[in-house]
Amino acid sequence: MSDLFFSIIIPLYNRPQEIDELLQTLTRQTYKNFEVLVIEDGSKLPAKEIVESYSSVLSIAYYVKQNEGQGFTRNYAFARARGEYFIVFDSDCLIPEDYLQNVSEHLKREWLDAFGGPDGAHSSFTPVQKAISYSMTSPFTTGGIRGSKKNMGGQFHPRSFNMGISRKVWEATGGFLITRLGEDIEFSIRIHSMGFKIGLIPDAVVFHKRRTNFRQFYKQLHFFGRARINIYKFFPAQLKLVHFFPAMFTLFLIFTLILNIFRLPFANVCNLLLAVFTLLIFFHSLTVNKSLKVAFLSIVAAFVQLSAYGLGFMQDFGKRIILRQS
Repeated sequence: MSDLFFSIIIPLYNRPQEIDELLQTLTRQTYKNFEVLVIEDGSKLPAKEIVESYSSVLSIAYYVKQNEGQGFTRNYAFARARGEYFIVFDSDCLIPEDYLQNVSEHLKREWLDAFGGPDGAHSSFTPVQKAISYSMTSPFTTGGIRGSKKNMGGQFHPRSFNMGISRKVWEATGGFLITRLGEDIEFSIRIHSMGFKIGLIPDAVVFHKRRTNFRQFYKQLHFFGRARINIYKFFPAQLKLVHFFPAMFTLFLIFTLILNIFRLPFANVCNLLLAVFTLLIFFHSLTVNKSLKVAFLSIVAAFVQLSAYGLGFMQDFGKRIILRQS
């Protein structure tokens, strides 16, 4: 197989500083056969000058369109891309210099029509960002299913912060059907259903910043919880038991709080269970991150992640499934 020509697609919305940092990492790629498409999705903080400053070192195109959300913005780029293979990044990612080389070599050994890759924490991340990254990839939270070939949720579904598809997949599927609320999962399920081969490329790692504080992280995970119900409306069979765990955890937190406030029986048992969970998070994060501060913050991140996802999940489960509201 000759060297693939990749089209790297980056939707952008009011994040000029992030795109600057991302593009810097792309200039250091050891594999050079690629183009970059940056699509400004109705931003009020345009990054035109920043993007154009890279035109001498990257084959790069900059587009501006009305705001439609990330799913349809990626479709806009797919229709304009020249590559044989499309790779989608979120603007808050940093890309290791061997990323494209690893992807190219894997696809030569084992062809995949679509792939996803893991994410990790960069050494430059703040302690809060490292804690959030830990929580989203920890085996003790629902984030542990990310970046694994097999997980409790069933098939592997690439996530759009680090996702690749062949041109053939784009032409067959037409791209994203919805623009928000789980658009990448819906897209992945549809690719599976059409018989294309999807897999994880373990070495296709990106450093994903995610959110910089716990308030933003809460909003993001609450949105993810709602998105899972949106996916259910398209594919009911994709709602698995594992997707209820954050809601069950959230209800357990509320139940434990009530027991303690009113000094009811079994409060100590619930407190002990929470203490064990907290210690597991702390010591595992300490082992992974080698930092007491990040380990303590990982406890906060894990509780924020599970409760925010759980509340978002329960909110839309009640509205859209029980009450049948649109």
